[in-house]
Amino acid sequence: MKAKNLKKKKASAQKGNTQNGKKRFSIENDPFFNDSKRRKRFGDDEDIESSDDDDEELYGSDDEGIRDKKEGNEEEQEEEETAAERRKRVAEAYLKRIRESARREEEERESEDEGGREEREGMRDSVVANILQQEQMEESGRVRKAIASRIQKPTEGFRLLVKHRQSVTAVTLSEDDLKGFSSSKDGTIASWDVDSGKREKYAWPTDEVLKSHGAKEPQGRAKKHSKHVLALAVSSDGRYLASGGLDRHIHLWDVRTRQHIKAFPGHKGPVSCLTFRQGSSELFSGSFDRSIKIWNVEDRAYVNTLFGHQSEVLSIDSLRKERVLTVGRDRTMHLWKVPEESQLIFRAPATNLECCCFINNDEFLSGSDDGSIEHWNVLRKKPVHIVKNAHASLQSVGTEPRNGALSNGHMENGTLNPESRSSSALSWVSALTVCRNSDLAASGAGNGSVRLWAIENESKGIRPLFELPVAGFINSLIFSKSGQFLVAGVGQEPRLGRWGRIADVRNGVLVQPLKLS
Repeated sequence: MKAKNLKKKKASAQKGNTQNGKKRFSIENDPFFNDSKRRKRFGDDEDIESSDDDDEELYGSDDEGIRDKKEGNEEEQEEEETAAERRKRVAEAYLKRIRESARREEEERESEDEGGREEREGMRDSVVANILQQEQMEESGRVRKAIASRIQKPTEGFRLLVKHRQSVTAVTLSEDDLKGFSSSKDGTIASWDVDSGKREKYAWPTDEVLKSHGAKEPQGRAKKHSKHVLALAVSSDGRYLASGGLDRHIHLWDVRTRQHIKAFPGHKGPVSCLTFRQGSSELFSGSFDRSIKIWNVEDRAYVNTLFGHQSEVLSIDSLRKERVLTVGRDRTMHLWKVPEESQLIFRAPATNLECCCFINNDEFLSGSDDGSIEHWNVLRKKPVHIVKNAHASLQSVGTEPRNGALSNGHMENGTLNPESRSSSALSWVSALTVCRNSDLAASGAGNGSVRLWAIENESKGIRPLFELPVAGFINSLIFSKSGQFLVAGVGQEPRLGRWGRIADVRNGVLVQPLKLS
């Protein structure tokens, strides 16, 4: 009781002192300075008040920790380079490389007086500006590189670079043309070196990992996720690889580690085609559910869905501009203008379209199941030029035309000879590709050849260049950016079915070197 009364008296005395006069500031009453950890004692009675230097010594450990954290965060921020910083760095390095090449050309010339040197420097800057302007126009599609006229007739045929167990369904190349990617019907996804052919396989994760990455349960009678891959696409920065197939998901992979990152559900049918918009992380997917979906792989997010096809979407392509080109089994080709949320519809004359690709933003090609190739312009609803029987299957498939049948297996009255059902599939133009921003194109079918084409103006159309023998179904084609080689994905069976089979063909990735004069 006495102890409690003493505490009450002390508390009342302190209140009285504050109420009777002004507040008195005392270091002894400050709890900050009463902390034994923050005081320096010398002897029993002597207290020394800390100065500013002492404060720094006392609190230095906390400040240093904060400073270390800030420095660590700054280092992490420096390590995580933004897309704008990367573009700036790449542009500066490219500009420096061009200037160095121009400077080396200058040094090779004879030395001149000071005035001549200044004149040469001005000429060098103008040369650099012209190079950059020319490349910018080529990238935008306003100028077409003349490669087709420089292609020499190949003396060597296709060589097998990568083997696959089952039919190859898709091939694609990285932006620098050093690494390639391929997939097959058995679910194999492989990356390989273009020069050596050294292959590395992508390992599919377990069902538990797929679920944790966003995959949904298999629908219908399927009890597990199908690994049958139909389409591949690689981003322009080389960081992401997208795959799609019968499991109705788009799978995102890390190219550097070959690990599965994300599974995008949403399609109600098999994913038949994929493409990245050049220079961005925007991914477009086409499916048998008649829709095209847009994804942002950087944010791992769904963006939008485009509707318009009345049947399965079979092929898709895009360039740098926000436009998408698709073909479907409804005999139509759609040009989607994504920002305007509009579309242009082009109808095939009387055939089913199987594949498509951009020439530039205003011109494109399509391949049909009757063996013809169509050249289109955005200003016309009908083809500007048609190459008929571009891949006609003649006596090479072991059938002879009879009773008015055409060479590709179709009857004139629209009926199909049952015996030539498989042979007609051999003439389908199943793959098309154009060397980026150039006048060189290639097409493939199952009739035993890949054909090279020169794309000329509207009045002349498409001119054939060379025919390269290849056995098997050509399910995918892609040119290198420089036009120095062509890659083909070959299989015993077509990409989207099994209505034809060539048993003596080796499944794999083939490369055809091309020499420019």
